[in-house]
Amino acid sequence: MSPVIFIGHGSPINAIENNEFTKGWKEISSSFPKPDAILSISAHWVTNGTKVLISEHPETIHDFYGFPKSLYDIEYKANGSPNFAEKTIKLLEDTATRNDEWGLDHGTWSVLHIMYPKADIPVYQLSIDKYASPQEIFEIGKKLKSLREENVLIMGSGNIVHNLGMLDFNENGGFEWAIDFDDYIKEKIEKRDFASIINYKRLGEIAKFSIPTTEHFNPLLYVLGASNMDESVKIYNNTCMAGSLSMTSYVFS
Repeated sequence: MSPVIFIGHGSPINAIENNEFTKGWKEISSSFPKPDAILSISAHWVTNGTKVLISEHPETIHDFYGFPKSLYDIEYKANGSPNFAEKTIKLLEDTATRNDEWGLDHGTWSVLHIMYPKADIPVYQLSIDKYASPQEIFEIGKKLKSLREENVLIMGSGNIVHNLGMLDFNENGGFEWAIDFDDYIKEKIEKRDFASIINYKRLGEIAKFSIPTTEHFNPLLYVLGASNMDESVKIYNNTCMAGSLSMTSYVFS
């Protein structure tokens, strides 16, 4: 059975850097056998309802601005996986719709460019339903779980703490509230207390600061749904940066 992983992806600039975070991503990809396909759930594809990318040759989307030209020059030319895309739609009991207009956004390719630089594994994406509740997202993740038995790597890509409005690049590490929230999620994952994670809003202020908008946190909920309660979990890049961004990543296997 393939693992299910959550990657704290941070800035797209990581795709062209050799740093502590990209080192962690390389360690993750080398810790288990090569998958037959990758289903990515990226913070950067949020839609009305759930959509599944069915393209045979998805384009590389450079959905950012103000970065070096070398970043825009990257083309991650992985094939798509229409076959697994159709299986995914079937697993979601026709509540998901086909999409061939999207591609691989930077939440997907900036990570896979490091983890699998040869781009020789088929990749497709599942969108985040902007109207789904945390519990509903978790339940969608549960429906995806059987893909793992077919050696599909399910990857959520976002950030557990993601508050761009409060970034401070002079801050070495995280603000106290960011560290507290990141540690809270880690503790609940280690205890398999997923209900407390689904109900994270009960934490009040630190949750509001950590998740001012939900798109970067929601990929974790899909991943938790697709995990098994008796699996081991490994933690990578367990740190915050620039005050209000968590890079913590998880591998369930």
